[in-house]
Amino acid sequence: MDTETADIKAIEQVVNTVERAQRAKDVEGFLALFHPDALWTTGHGKVLIGFDAIAEFTRAVLPAASWDGEITYEAVHTQFLRPDVAAVKVRQVYHSPEGDTEGAPLYVMTKQDDGRWLLHACQNTEVRVE
Repeated sequence: MDTETADIKAIEQVVNTVERAQRAKDVEGFLALFHPDALWTTGHGKVLIGFDAIAEFTRAVLPAASWDGEITYEAVHTQFLRPDVAAVKVRQVYHSPEGDTEGAPLYVMTKQDDGRWLLHACQNTEVRVE
């Protein structure tokens, strides 16, 4: 397997872990995916700068989150900006009895010296059907 293919697989695994952590409300599993200097903008526009702000928000919100259905995440496009930096377009779908709603996150991920890919700058955006 070439390096780019291996990196794409590793990036997809991070996106899969985001899905699993969200479903399980696994705060620490979710936070383990972030670079210490990460920037996160929530789907409602709240800007969180740095791991501590992301952790504080996640610990307050994720355990209390409630939804009636399932959520899925899929890496639909990965573009390498450099060999160690990737922009990843994600399709996020909330499946509920009232119907599906969609989000369109963009994850900028960085490859660490140990080979792990971490979330570094992320923007979640709600998809509105006009």
